[in-house]
Amino acid sequence: MPSLGDQVRDWHQGAQAVARGDWSCALRLFSGIPEPPARMCFNVGCVHLLAGDPEAALRAFDQAVTKDACMAVGFFQRGVANFQLERFQEALSDFRLALAQLRGNATIDYTQLGLRFQLQAWEVLFNVAAAQCGLGLWAEATHSLEEAISKGPEGARNSLDTALGQVQKQAPLQPRRVPRGEVFRPQRRHLEHLEPVDFLGKAKVVTSSIPEDQHKGVWRQRPQVQDTAGETRPGTAPRGSGCAQRVLLGEEPPAHLR
Repeated sequence: MPSLGDQVRDWHQGAQAVARGDWSCALRLFSGIPEPPARMCFNVGCVHLLAGDPEAALRAFDQAVTKDACMAVGFFQRGVANFQLERFQEALSDFRLALAQLRGNATIDYTQLGLRFQLQAWEVLFNVAAAQCGLGLWAEATHSLEEAISKGPEGARNSLDTALGQVQKQAPLQPRRVPRGEVFRPQRRHLEHLEPVDFLGKAKVVTSSIPEDQHKGVWRQRPQVQDTAGETRPGTAPRGSGCAQRVLLGEEPPAHLR
């Protein structure tokens, strides 16, 4: 069985594969996690929807809401899969279950759980109306859209008014869904444990502090000259007579070179 670190790494790489549109890679990574939690089953379902396989998506969302019966977004997406399969009664039931899990709230924000999506009551009501249209329940669909308009933000008003006009003409609606490419991702604090730790630090290069010295690890010996009394003292040597002595890095230079 893969370690917890390996599972988090596969989860992260699977989310990256979704972002670049590599469905087969994402499914392989998500499906390889043993005893997947509800969020992983949800991810598998979303990828199957993106890959155009609503039957497989339906099975994955079934697993997600079985493992977490309070996952409103799981019912929401399962409703989309049922809608694509033209199972409008099942879709209607799923959207109503999603609405019930909102528990009277306007929004459920899944961002802190790793899904960059806010499930909003008006969007769920829109999908309820879409399923009702599929069943030919035009009056009920009109009522659902009117409720969605009352709960929706000002920015959604135009699209909701347009949808209401369609329903009044008995034109079907397409349901809303989680945005393309959005799945549950591992939290940042879990990923930090996967990053390699540099215990040794960065290597440092030690060079001579003497400006004219062009060689690393070289101490230039000061030229010595004799005075008239025959004593040796520092002085200026003739051109070309200067010499250098190489020492190992980190060692103290000889006393006469300091």
